[in-house]
Amino acid sequence: MPDTNDGQLCERLPAGTITGPQTLLFAASTGIIVTNLFAPQTLVGLIGRSLGASAASVGLVAMATLLGYAAGLFFLVPMADLAENRALILRMLAAAALAAGVAAFAPTIASLLVVLFILGAACSAIQILVPIAASMAPPGEAGRVIGDVMSGLMIGILLARPLASLVADAWGWRAFYGLNATALVLLAGVLAFTLPQRRPEAKSTYGALIASLFGLLRDEPVLRRRALTAALVMAAFSLFWTAVALRLAQPPFGLGQRGIALFALVGAGGAVVTPLFGRAGDHGWTRSATIVCHLVLIGAMALAAWAGASQSEASWQSLALMGISAVLLDIGVTGDQTLGRRAVNLLQPEARGRLNGLFVGIFFIGGAIGSLLAGVAWTWGGWTCVCAISAVFGAAALLVDWIGGPE
Repeated sequence: MPDTNDGQLCERLPAGTITGPQTLLFAASTGIIVTNLFAPQTLVGLIGRSLGASAASVGLVAMATLLGYAAGLFFLVPMADLAENRALILRMLAAAALAAGVAAFAPTIASLLVVLFILGAACSAIQILVPIAASMAPPGEAGRVIGDVMSGLMIGILLARPLASLVADAWGWRAFYGLNATALVLLAGVLAFTLPQRRPEAKSTYGALIASLFGLLRDEPVLRRRALTAALVMAAFSLFWTAVALRLAQPPFGLGQRGIALFALVGAGGAVVTPLFGRAGDHGWTRSATIVCHLVLIGAMALAAWAGASQSEASWQSLALMGISAVLLDIGVTGDQTLGRRAVNLLQPEARGRLNGLFVGIFFIGGAIGSLLAGVAWTWGGWTCVCAISAVFGAAALLVDWIGGPE
């Protein structure tokens, strides 16, 4: 086990004090913050035309926030094991609000890329909020609390694209960032008065914390296994949601931007079952529930392939089946991540910031791989190929379940 002399946590509120309203606040906070990460994927066309950017430059817009987020996971989130968490979160939210406000007035594509990178890095505050919620959970109920908070996070992820599309369609892409800046300022004000302190008595340095990331990954097999399956299912998730807009724009669906945005809302329905997986973990059903998640993902991709292969005129039936597959996919992904977060947050309380940064950073890499493969898979074999590769990721996650055995 890694050295735990970094210090034990000394929290103002003891474990077990989290209330229903506090849990709702954590869930809403993560949902509001995370919309900044995925919204640019649906705004790139409008941004490119507005700023007169080349196709290559516009492609970087969707990546800048995500790259910043990845940097924040590895270089800012570990500070949660060193600095008082409430003050750290408020500073990061202030930076995010400022960056979003500047983005609303960015005059060039180069300046926009810089502020979006900063915005993404500051949004990694999400991964400090989740461990705080877990630390406040009653004994044996960490899974329930994490599941409840994760439902807000996943709803934010799933609503980010349609919300950005609808706002941009009505008032332009700059209005989206203006509204987000306002929302972040209001959220920071609420958290300043409601968020409990979580103060680690760290006896380490920032450099030592960053260096310890490699030791944690080496010495914690549960972290490695849960991060790997999360990366695999996130790759399937990103592959599906990156390519599904291309399929829905074709016959027999023929959906426009608003129709595709409304379809994306359907997927948010999968987030309502997230708390159930947290409770399953609390009851000792982590492995069996994880296997169910991966089987559901594979089944969802089979259904999506069948629905997408239809060329009949009864497009509403195929569209309904496609919507069901999206909900099932999101259930599988959110279930795996909820169970994974619960397992990781129970490993070393004094290293929760670093553990969450590693866990999310690794599955984030899986999501990036899925997005990268979407264009290749679509060009090579169309929608069927997209679904097949996504199913392969699910099968690989099942293989990890079988090799890993009980936790």
